[in-house]
This record gives sequence, structure tokens and C-alpha cells, in this order.
Amino acid sequence: MITDVASGWTECVALLVREGSLVADALERLRMTMPFALRGIDSDNGGEFINETVLAYCQANGIEFTRSRPHRKNDQAWVEQKNGSVVRRLVGYGRLEGLRAADALVRLYTASRLFVNFFQPSFKLAEKTRDGARVTKRYHAPETPCARLLSSAAVDEKMKDRLRAVLATLDPLRLLDEIRAVQEHLAGLANGEVLHVLPHRDADLDRFLKSLSTAWKDGEVRPTHRAGPKPERYWRTRVDPFEEVWPRIVMWLETEPDRTAKELLERLRSESPGSFPGAQLRTLQRRVKEWRRQAARRLVFAAPDPTLRDDGATVRSP
Repeated sequence: MITDVASGWTECVALLVREGSLVADALERLRMTMPFALRGIDSDNGGEFINETVLAYCQANGIEFTRSRPHRKNDQAWVEQKNGSVVRRLVGYGRLEGLRAADALVRLYTASRLFVNFFQPSFKLAEKTRDGARVTKRYHAPETPCARLLSSAAVDEKMKDRLRAVLATLDPLRLLDEIRAVQEHLAGLANGEVLHVLPHRDADLDRFLKSLSTAWKDGEVRPTHRAGPKPERYWRTRVDPFEEVWPRIVMWLETEPDRTAKELLERLRSESPGSFPGAQLRTLQRRVKEWRRQAARRLVFAAPDPTLRDDGATVRSP
């Protein structure tokens, strides 16, 4: 993946293996499709980039080649951000290998390149100020990478005309339909299904467009989506408002166990006016429910078994 810091323009190429000559060929292909000249590359420390083949290619084409510091992931903040919002969001986290997967990724990146660069706006940081521990950020109005290039003085008019011509021929809904079709194919490959031919969805485009109006009801619709597990929370986020009066509430419950949490809250409010607002009813209900559950467990496990005699022998029914 190559990301332009100024405009946010993103290009992706699927590589079957990590090899220096393939990276050089990919750079040559990207140079032909990018709407601006490639003047420099700042890569990470992977062996597919740090090798004599890529270095010789950059020197031969006048490309400045730099790398980030080892074990400093934040040096590649822009491309890592795009890796999460574009590649991982579209491809998912399933393991893909082989020619079929590479073929599907080529088709996915072709459609997603046009959709992200021409129709997906993003924010760009305008300034950041720090006042002690307080950091204030101000952003430019959201724009697509194509719109940023069209408004840039560094891009010549001939390239801007080409961008406008490409934009006029694109249909974002058809691109989105293509992305969803290939995502479904990739999800099948990640699950071990043998899929020989990539699906064609032009015939189903009308049905896909009609489903967009109700897609929000089904939640996440990407076939490659993977919901992460939510960690169990075992700590309190607020101070318990009933901690000091809980022994008194327990005494009331032991005397009158059928009292509801609402009645107990009204009793507390009558004894201490202004101390317990009505919004704390749900908290008290949870505490009373837990007390009743613990009381029921004590009754069940503390009561003697009527089928056992004092000597432990089993009493059989006649």
C-alpha cells in the first residue's frame, strides 16, 4: 500500500509473496496509476523493502528512499491508519493464500481504489495546540482525496482534467456492489470453501440497491467483518450511592422481604430528603435483585434434604 500524506490518496497492490523484485514491479505499476509523481518512499523495515533490488529501482528512477526507525510503528502513522480503515476493514482478518485469493484481492483493490479515492471523504488535521494536559485539534472540512488533488496547485491542469473525466464515468453504487461481491468471495476462501469463479453481480444490482434502505437494520453487512470479543467489566465506573445505607436496606428486606425497590427508595427519600434522586432507582433495583438471588441460594443450600435421615441413610417412598 502507498498513501499520500497530503491528499490521502491510497493505492493497494496484492502481492503473492514478499519479494524485492515483485515490490519493484508493484511500484512501477503504481507510478502509472497515481495522479502525481512519486518522488519519495518511506517504508518500514521489512525485508521486502530493504533490499538491493528496491534500492536500485529507486535510484534509477530518482525516487528518494527512506525507512522508519526499527520498532517505531508511529513513524508510519498515516499508512497504518489507512491499513486499518481500508485494507483490514475491506479484507478482514482471515488467512488468505494462493492464486485464487490473490486474484480476488486484485479485483477488490481495483474497485476499492476508485471508491475510496473518488467517493469516500476523510478529515485532515489543520492544527493542534496544547495547553498543559489539554490538546485541542482543528480539522479541515472533510473532502475526498480526488477533491483535494483538484484544489491543489501542485497538480497540473492536464492531470486534473483526467481526474474529472474518470470521476464522470464512475458509479459509487456499482463500485460498492462490486466490493461486497468480492468480499463474499474472500470470506468463503478464508473459511476453506473452494470457489473457482469470482461472482458477477450486475444482474443483482437492482436487488442490492433496494436492500441498502434496510441494511442498517441488520447491523454490519460486510462478509469480512469480525466482531471482537468484549472484555468482561469487573470494576465500578461510579461511586455506589447506597454503600452507606445498604445495611439499613438489608435490615428492611430481612424484616419485609416482599418490599419492592421503589418502595425502599421512597422510604429512603422520606428519611433523607434530597439525598436520593429518582434516577437511582435502577441501581437500587439491581442491588435488591442480587440480594434476593443470594438469599434464595442460602435457602436452597442451607435447608436439609428431606430424603435423608439423621444417620445419612436414604428414605424411600412407600
